[in-house]
Amino acid sequence: MIKKGFPFLSVLLLLIIPLSSFRNAPFSDPIKKKLKTIVIDAGHGLPDIGARGEYSNEAALTLAIATQLGKKLEEALPDCKIIYTRTTAELPGGLTNKNDANRLRAKMANEAHGDLFIAIHINDTNERYRTEIIGYKEETYMATVGKGKKKKKVQKTRKVPITKRYRIPETVTGTETYVWATNKNDIKKKFTGSQDDNYGEKADSSYQYFDSPQSKILASLRTAKYFDNSCLLAGYVQDEFVKTGRRNLGVKQRDYEGIWVLQATAMPSILVECGFICTPSEETYMNSKEGQDEISDCVKNAVLKYKAFLEGK
Repeated sequence: MIKKGFPFLSVLLLLIIPLSSFRNAPFSDPIKKKLKTIVIDAGHGLPDIGARGEYSNEAALTLAIATQLGKKLEEALPDCKIIYTRTTAELPGGLTNKNDANRLRAKMANEAHGDLFIAIHINDTNERYRTEIIGYKEETYMATVGKGKKKKKVQKTRKVPITKRYRIPETVTGTETYVWATNKNDIKKKFTGSQDDNYGEKADSSYQYFDSPQSKILASLRTAKYFDNSCLLAGYVQDEFVKTGRRNLGVKQRDYEGIWVLQATAMPSILVECGFICTPSEETYMNSKEGQDEISDCVKNAVLKYKAFLEGK
């Protein structure tokens, strides 16, 4: 389980600045203790289909699993508001650009004052293909022969190979859950700094610049706490998958590339990779009723554990 302490600078500033100076800060509590709003994000959406399998795609699978998860959470947590970033096959908001859609996803979550953000995705490896020569054919072409005044074009023939390109089925299996990378903390803080304690005003989902050292410190504290809680929930999700016999690939930060919906959401947030669509057995599992039911149950059970933790139960 990944754990992260508070930044040294934040602790130093806390020692220097009197506690009384925090009374007028924009917010005072690093994180809320109850789940009132959960945002469920089905990754991708037409025209962005995401990863491809032999007969299915990521956009369709994430929608099916996210929809099941939402329904189960609505039943298990009747007092909690469940918000979906998309309920149709298309990208949110009728957009056609996936980057614009991801920005909208984060904005929807922030404006709904979400307490938790769960993105559902399907994994893939770098696509591997093999090219095989299956025969030859004759091709005619024009060639230039001779030099100077004797130069002329003549028709010639040559044999060219006929090839077939096909994808090599993978054998990799397992699940992994992502939290935002800590090298994106500055971006996360700019969004967490837009929150207010009582949620009496609409949160601004754009970047926020802080007007006092206190607000900077509190945003850092909140971001650190969000990271810890995101890792905790991600660990619960992986534990639930292990119970069903799935291979555990762990809780991870994707340091080489930021995940916008994780770093730009002002709340604990995770991205669940439910399995590898490039592996035939996993594609079949994720397309089956039993598989989708099991995956959504695992995430639901993890959320219930997380809720109990928040409430000190």
